[in-house]
Amino acid sequence: MNRREAIFSLTTVVTSLAVAPKLRAREMHNVPLETSQNADHLPQPLWQQGYRVLTNETDRQNLTAIFDRLIPADQHGPSASAAGCIEFIDGELAGEYGAGAALYLDGPMQRENEEQLMGSPQFLATPKERYMTGLKALEAWAQVHHQASFHRLTADQIDNFLHAMEAGEINLSEQVNSQAFFELMLQNAREGYLSDPIYGGNKNMAGWKMIGFPGARYDYRPYIDRRNEDLALIPVSLIPDN
Repeated sequence: MNRREAIFSLTTVVTSLAVAPKLRAREMHNVPLETSQNADHLPQPLWQQGYRVLTNETDRQNLTAIFDRLIPADQHGPSASAAGCIEFIDGELAGEYGAGAALYLDGPMQRENEEQLMGSPQFLATPKERYMTGLKALEAWAQVHHQASFHRLTADQIDNFLHAMEAGEINLSEQVNSQAFFELMLQNAREGYLSDPIYGGNKNMAGWKMIGFPGARYDYRPYIDRRNEDLALIPVSLIPDN
């Protein structure tokens, strides 16, 4: 490093130290005081305009019945539907996730070869298409075997169905891999229960409170030296003023 570079480097450090206090964010209602953005730039909850994909009431009721057996209400927290998991998955299916934006969905595909290579079933259908096809097949199965909508079944009947579905012992239709559909619903129920509330699920941050997760809290300096304590931190969401 020559003399000019050394001076320039030192000047940069001194300048940075001088402006740092002015740039330091001071929290007030989760919004830094010195941000250059106004309230219009703050993140907004996705669930604002009603259902966009799960518009069929029977489909919603059937999915609710499944989600609430996967995550039932108990002394630790609310059920999946009470925590907003149905609203969560509707929002996800209406967006890039539902469209399979992160998936390679171009053919051709030989299912047997692809499944053996990847170790799990592979699909050309998007998550949204898989839900729509799966829910229709689910209702048709219930009508054939129980002469009633799926959500009308008892808790024990639904549990038995889900156990068989998980084991790959249920044939909903040729278009639906029942075991993979079960895994998809279980994954999405978990995601909705533990996601940031800005995505529609985890209402009142019930999932976070249940497991003691502090959420989107950015500053832990006041707690660094408090070891082996139950800090009882109130979770913080990405939703402004939440």
